[in-house]
Amino acid sequence: MVGALARTPPLFSSFIKIPLPLISRNSRCIFRTIIHFPKPKLTPTSMDNFSMDKRLHLCTLALSNDSPSRSASAPLVSNKSKKKARRESPEGVLRHKLDMCSRHGHLVEALRIYDEARSRGLPLSLHHYNVLLYLCSSNGGADDDGVGLKRGFEIFRQMVDDKVVPNEATFTSAARLAAAAEDPEMAFHLVKQMKGLGIPPKLRSYGPALFGFCKKGEADRAYEVDAHMVESKVIAEEPEISALLKVSSDSSKGDKVYEMLHRLRISVRQVSESTSGVVEEWFMSEEAANVGMESWDVEKVREGVVRGGGGWHGQGWLGSGNWRVVRTQMDEAGTCSCCGQKLVSIDIDPKETENFATSLNKLASQREVKADFFQFKEWLQKHGPFDAVIDGANVGLINLHNFSFSQLNTLVNRLRQMSPSKRLPLVILHTNRVTGGPAQNPNNKKLLENWKKAGALYATPAGSNDDWYWLYAAVNSKCLLVTNDEMRDHLFQLLGTNFFPRWKEKHQVRMSVSRQGLALHMPPPYSIVIQESEDGRWHVPTTTGDDIETPRQWLCATRATTNTK
Repeated sequence: MVGALARTPPLFSSFIKIPLPLISRNSRCIFRTIIHFPKPKLTPTSMDNFSMDKRLHLCTLALSNDSPSRSASAPLVSNKSKKKARRESPEGVLRHKLDMCSRHGHLVEALRIYDEARSRGLPLSLHHYNVLLYLCSSNGGADDDGVGLKRGFEIFRQMVDDKVVPNEATFTSAARLAAAAEDPEMAFHLVKQMKGLGIPPKLRSYGPALFGFCKKGEADRAYEVDAHMVESKVIAEEPEISALLKVSSDSSKGDKVYEMLHRLRISVRQVSESTSGVVEEWFMSEEAANVGMESWDVEKVREGVVRGGGGWHGQGWLGSGNWRVVRTQMDEAGTCSCCGQKLVSIDIDPKETENFATSLNKLASQREVKADFFQFKEWLQKHGPFDAVIDGANVGLINLHNFSFSQLNTLVNRLRQMSPSKRLPLVILHTNRVTGGPAQNPNNKKLLENWKKAGALYATPAGSNDDWYWLYAAVNSKCLLVTNDEMRDHLFQLLGTNFFPRWKEKHQVRMSVSRQGLALHMPPPYSIVIQESEDGRWHVPTTTGDDIETPRQWLCATRATTNTK
C-alpha cells in the first residue's frame, strides 16, 4: 500500500472526497479514490485513441495505422484544416453541444447528451466534465427531484475514475454541489484540497463554503473560511463581507461587526441596498445598543483619526444606548441633513498616485500597441501637464444621437475660463472622430486645427481604446477628468477597487446638458465613503442616487453619548 501511494501522482495523492448524501438519509457516504497513470503502450490499435492534450487526456490525434510517425512525403496540414478536424471530430461535436446547453441552461438535455456519449464509449475531456459540473451545480437542488445534485456527484466520481486532471473550475463546481447539499464543511474541505494540490483558489471557490456557513449561522466557521481567503491572498468583495457582517450581527458579535464595517469602508466604500439593510438591522438590534464605551479618551480617538488619514478612528464603538438610524442626504458641502455632522475629505497619499500611474502605464502598454502608447507618452511629456482632460467621445454625445463638436467646444471654453493659467484642456478623440463624419464640416475642421496647433488635441490611433489615453493623461497630469463614463467595465476593473475609486471621486467632473445649458458637477468637497466620527456617529453611503439627477441616500446612525475623558 505504501508503495502504491508513493507511485501516485501528487495531484491525486489526496484527491478526492465526494459527499453522496443521497445514497443514505442517515449518514454521509464519502468516496475516496487514489488514481494511477500507467504509462500507455502505443500500439497501432491504441494510437487512434492516443491523447493529444496531456492535460485534458481528450482530444484524439488521427494517425496512420501504417506508421506512428509522419513520412517525409506526407503533405503538410494547415492550421485551418486541423481546427476544422478538431471541431468536426466526435469530441468537438460533443463540446459544441454541451456548450450550447451551458449557454441556455439546459441541464436535462446536457445529461442526455452525456449519457449518450458514455454509451458510445466517447472519452470526455476536462472541458466536457467542467461544463456538466457547472450545469449540475448551477441547478443544484433547485429542481424538484434534485437531478442536478444527484447526477453532479455521479459525474464528478466518473471524472475521477477516468483519471481526468481537475482544475479550479472543477473544484469550484464540486464545492457548489456540496453547498447545494447543505454541506459547507465539504465545500471548505475541497477548497483546502485545491491549495494543497497547488491549484490557486479564486474568490468564487470560497463562496459555497463561506455563504453556506453564514446561512447556517456558524459564524466561527465562516471566520475560518475568511482567514483562509486572506492567507491565500483572495480579496473578499461586498457580497462576502456583507454575509460576514450579517452572521456577526445575528450572532451578537459586536467586535466582528465593527471589523466588517471598516472592511466595507476600505474595499466597497458605497454599499448596495441589500448591504445597507444588513447595516440598518445591526444598528436597530438590542446587541448594538449594548456595545460601546460610555467614556473614552478623546485624544486617543483624535490620534486615531489623524493616523488613519481622516474619516475614521478605529478605536471601537463609542457611546452607549439605542441607536437612531435614519435615511438621509448630504448637502453640497457634505453636511448631514439629519444630524448636522459635516463629513470630511480624505486625502490621497501622493505616493499612491505615483504607484497608480505606474500600474496604469504598465496595463495600457500591455493592451495597446506599445509603440502607439509610447508615442502618446512622449507627446504628453512635451505638451503637458494640463489642468483638465476631456473624454471627447463621451462629452460630444451626451444627450445626443449624433456627435456634436459644438457641445464639445462649449465645454473646452468653459474649462479654459476656469483654468488658473487660462490654457486649453486636453481633448482626447479617436482618429475616426477627427477625420470622418462631422469632422468634415468646415467649421469643425477649423476648430480641430486650432486645438491641434495649440497642443490641446490628441487623436488616438486606429484600433486603440481611447479610455487608456484619457485616463493616463489625467493621472499623469494630476488634473481633472471630464467624462460621464462610470468607469465600471472590465478595463477599469483591472485597476482594482482600492485606489482607483478614491482617485476617481476626487478628479472626475461629470456634465449634464439641459435647456439652461451645460452644467459641470465638480468632485464633492467630502469623501463618499463610510465615515466614523470622533463622537461615535456613523454615516454609510449607498449606491442609490448619483448626486446629479437624484441625491445619494445615506444611512445616519447616532446615539446619545455620555462621558469623555
